[in-house]
Amino acid sequence: MDLRWAIIFGGAILGAVASIFFLWSRFCKFGIVKKVSGDRKKIRRIIGLIPIAMLGIFVWMNVVNTAIVMIHMSVYWLIAEMIGKIVKKVRGRSKTYEDSEDTDSGKFRPYWIGIIVLCFEVCYFSVGWYQAHHVWKTEYTVLTEKTLGIDNLKIAMFADSHVGALFDGEGFAERIKDIQRENPDILLIPGDYVDDDTTKEDMIAACHALKDFECRYGKFMVYGNHDKGYYQYRNFTVDELVSELEKAGVMLLEDEAFLVDDKFYVIGRQDFSVQGREDINDIVEDLDQSKFMVVLDHQPTDYAAEAESRVDLVVSGHTHGGQMLEMMIASELMKANDRTYGIEKRNNTSFIVTSGIADWAIKFKTGTVSEYCIINVTGK
Repeated sequence: MDLRWAIIFGGAILGAVASIFFLWSRFCKFGIVKKVSGDRKKIRRIIGLIPIAMLGIFVWMNVVNTAIVMIHMSVYWLIAEMIGKIVKKVRGRSKTYEDSEDTDSGKFRPYWIGIIVLCFEVCYFSVGWYQAHHVWKTEYTVLTEKTLGIDNLKIAMFADSHVGALFDGEGFAERIKDIQRENPDILLIPGDYVDDDTTKEDMIAACHALKDFECRYGKFMVYGNHDKGYYQYRNFTVDELVSELEKAGVMLLEDEAFLVDDKFYVIGRQDFSVQGREDINDIVEDLDQSKFMVVLDHQPTDYAAEAESRVDLVVSGHTHGGQMLEMMIASELMKANDRTYGIEKRNNTSFIVTSGIADWAIKFKTGTVSEYCIINVTGK
């Protein structure tokens, strides 16, 4: 694990722990808690722990997503309280929303900030769950001055299936059927097909689904940063994965080009994380520049060189479209990738980054949606 990931995971752990104590203090402010506990602060604190304990149940099911929910809830609660204080100051009110008691009636005011935040979080993560688990089609059109040999090349592309993370092998097969209905000419898979937690059974089932996938010009894939596995605890090897992909008719490209039907090139690059991967200019140096060239590069981090190499189209994944809204904004600010999502053109090269057909560890998408892409390439 490099320093960057150590800092990210360390920060997430500290954030989750801080969120526990923050949320505990806020749950104690609800009127119903105060009504039950009265003036007994110890009882109030014990009752305030009940929602935390309920959240703790989900830790056993999924630590990462429980931490994500708690950290988000804490941050938005803080923002809501700051807004509440500003509103109170502007309106000149002396009593706070969360800790005021009507001395005339002996009743506590509703803790409106807490109620609003909880309702918002339920809606926010419900939408995020749906956007991650439902798959949309995103369509692009790419124009080229080159002769394709055909009027239109219809490319189907998906990345980041991470089989086993959001859906198993059978669930993957259902998504492949949706893509098959588009009747594409070619299928491109720019990485992270499987994950560290993918089982052998799901891997085989997913490859079997690809075996049944029919397209005119073939199926091509490159490795992502997860395909080979980080921790080597999967119950299948990379060689077994390659064997199943070959049975499915999928061509795995590693810093190499393949001329399809003497019409266009499909170029596959090793992942950016691989030391010593070839420069894109070296890969295309001896190719026929008059033919259309599409590149599969899992991580969108080499746009300058790829635009300089005069390839025509580069497709990538890896970013998950930013995943969560906050992560997307942070990624854009930090320039973590050359692009987080969508299409852009540099020189004569079109670049497309997909948000992925699934997810890795986080089961929500609030900054984007799960998708597969249909790319229509039109030439002379």
